[in-house]
Amino acid sequence: MKRQKRMALVNDVTGYGRCSIAVELPIVSALKIQGCVLPTAILSVHTGFPTYYMDDYTDRMTPYINNWKDNGLAFDGILTGFLGSARQSDIVLQFIRDFKQKETTVIVDPVMGDYGRLYPSYTDEMCQRMRQLLTVADVITPNLTEACRLLNISYPDGGNVSLDQLEQMARALAAMGPSRLVMTGLHDGDWLLNYMYETGREPEIQRVKKIGSDRSGTGDVFAAIVAGQIIQGKPLSEAVRSAAAFISKAMVYTEELQLPHHCGLAFEEFLTDLR
Repeated sequence: MKRQKRMALVNDVTGYGRCSIAVELPIVSALKIQGCVLPTAILSVHTGFPTYYMDDYTDRMTPYINNWKDNGLAFDGILTGFLGSARQSDIVLQFIRDFKQKETTVIVDPVMGDYGRLYPSYTDEMCQRMRQLLTVADVITPNLTEACRLLNISYPDGGNVSLDQLEQMARALAAMGPSRLVMTGLHDGDWLLNYMYETGREPEIQRVKKIGSDRSGTGDVFAAIVAGQIIQGKPLSEAVRSAAAFISKAMVYTEELQLPHHCGLAFEEFLTDLR
């Protein structure tokens, strides 16, 4: 019998700022998937603002998850994003082990850092926990910084990396668990590259013209579209192409509005374009 797809979204809930659940939930809904929120924290605005209020949800996550068990919930997909502590990583790892069934696709967006540096809240212990999450992941979407830290190798000078190096990294990451991955946001002059790897297939690179500069929440938009389309049965390459095209349209519009960078990507205008 035909039924609607359902995806668990493991991330923080931010009231203002267009990141995390605030972008993931409307995007997966536009892709005709029921989004089910597992909060890791509640924030008034994201941490890129000068001040913010945060309620850490770690102590509430296990009873919250246990109630999902009691109600017999099941998911076609699980998408994880930013995790605030090693303890949260352990909780999420157990959640995936408990809820992952044969038909469940797990997408891990290892939100750890960028431009060769980890985010201030990240520790070596948390990096190790993220490596453990890869063992239960089917798809991962790291940037170059995150890929290097997951593999415990040095970030290349200037972020420059050869195709041979990318393939070696992709093979090593796949050996840790996920059969499909996208290394995002690789720079090549005026272009951004997404490097796709699937076990048993030739790697693929997609290029997109740079528009504007980095904005908070863009990675969440990308991960949500890729995850949603994969859950709906689309090939990885098609999902990545759709995500990149959507972000490009939204970025042009956002730049026209001259929004401050911490206000994120004005993606709402284009939700009806998603399929």
